[in-house]
Amino acid sequence: MPFRQLIPLGLLCVLLPLHHGAPGPDGTAPDPAHYSFSLTLIDALDTLLILGNVSEFQRVVEVLQDNVDFDIDVNASVFETNIRVVGGLLSAHLLSKKAGVEVEAGWPCSGPLLRMAEEAARKLLPAFQTPTGMPYGTVNLLHGVNPGETPVTCTAGIGTFIVEFATLSSLTGDPVFEDVARVALMRLWESRSDIGLVGNHIDVLTGKWVAQDAGIGAGVDSYFEYLVKGAILLQDKKLMAMFLEYNKAIRNYTRFDDWYLWVQMYKGTVSMPVFQSLEAYWPGLQSLIGDIDNAMRTFLNYYTVWKQFGGLPEFYNIPQGYTVEKREGYPLRPELIESAMYLYRATGDPTLLELGRDAVESIEKISKVECGFATIKDLRDHKLDNRMESFFLAETVKYLYLLFDPTNFIHNNGSTFDAVITPYGECILGAGGYIFNTEAHPIDPAALHCCRRLKEEQWEVEDLMREFYSLKRNRSRFQKKTVSSGPWEPSAGPETFFSPEKHDQAREKKLAKQKVPLLSCPSQPFTSKLALLGQVFLDSS
Repeated sequence: MPFRQLIPLGLLCVLLPLHHGAPGPDGTAPDPAHYSFSLTLIDALDTLLILGNVSEFQRVVEVLQDNVDFDIDVNASVFETNIRVVGGLLSAHLLSKKAGVEVEAGWPCSGPLLRMAEEAARKLLPAFQTPTGMPYGTVNLLHGVNPGETPVTCTAGIGTFIVEFATLSSLTGDPVFEDVARVALMRLWESRSDIGLVGNHIDVLTGKWVAQDAGIGAGVDSYFEYLVKGAILLQDKKLMAMFLEYNKAIRNYTRFDDWYLWVQMYKGTVSMPVFQSLEAYWPGLQSLIGDIDNAMRTFLNYYTVWKQFGGLPEFYNIPQGYTVEKREGYPLRPELIESAMYLYRATGDPTLLELGRDAVESIEKISKVECGFATIKDLRDHKLDNRMESFFLAETVKYLYLLFDPTNFIHNNGSTFDAVITPYGECILGAGGYIFNTEAHPIDPAALHCCRRLKEEQWEVEDLMREFYSLKRNRSRFQKKTVSSGPWEPSAGPETFFSPEKHDQAREKKLAKQKVPLLSCPSQPFTSKLALLGQVFLDSS
């Protein structure tokens, strides 16, 4: 396996600054000099396990527990902190036992990495306190939102929370995280234009669009990604329906010859006939909804650009077939490799392995330096920049490795799994179907059902208790039984006595409203035939 020789595992212990600050419409990262905490290890931690370096994973977990502190006076991007820090910690927490870390009692519903993820996420919550529920783009980790903070946030910076925040709510039992993420998603949905498109930047105080360019690339991309991945992770048919409506508008107004351009969100007229390297995630996303043919055609367009330059320039002028001035660089982004990995899992097409081989050879030949792999400043002459982005370790390395490693545990088809005992009963983990957040941090969807007991499940337990007690006690004595402890809690209100009549009425009323199956793996919950290995195959596929 040639890729095993590409990245010496020792490089993954290198600490580099995490570049906070949501990318602008051109996809560029801000100057990291304003930030004083180094969190590349969090971003790269699950990569260590996927590459098989268990001992280093264990060591880094100890380093993080001893050294990371979020009570610091730092202005941090809400978006970047969520996808890199919260997402990285959640993933590492859920993978800890597989990595041989000694987990505490109650895992995965408790643990030091989970507590760190929750602490980081709580630092972000003040950003969501706006009239619209859409968050500010930046928050001070110590003081909250600065009084003079700009209210203009990119679309992706508003709609890229549901994967991490819903996972966090499920593991901790605190619904506030999922609640704010859902409100933000819905406000964006309600702000779309009459032709079904969203712009690039919006004022979170007024809900007015500031940048009205609509497309699938920088500033918008992961909003669409999280509608699909949130739908799969949460088995939420509404999120999928929202994406499919967007998908229709995107096809109608932005797609030309299997390229996707930028258009004016209200009129649909072309505003920028360019391909951005960040858009290369789109074929992978199409594969998740079963649209393989369109995904492959678009992927092959993007691959021709790669072969032209040995990488994807940040901007590529489609009519001219060349780079855009001052956007000639390639910071070792993962998106095209990510799409290759998804599509290869779906099709087995060897063309996708060819892209992987080309990527390995290009990165090795052009960007390898003594202390890592440098950003390519200009693909025309292969000049390098003195930096390596953390997403290279978190995403690019990981997707390349998974493309060439079909037996990796991430690709588990459900044939193996781990049974874990939690305070809420037995839980199945590690059976596969991992959902990657937009920073390539894998989330085990089964974990979302380990740490919460739905009311309906409580009633099942109560039914068994009532049946058991009815054999020994008459009904009047049972009604006098005061419930002070046990596996269920009294219903809301001043009552402290168990009432079978009211219990039955409440249970029937609740079940009448239930829209999805009770337990962890609903079957066919929306208009899909199959959800397997992260892929949803629609009726039309």
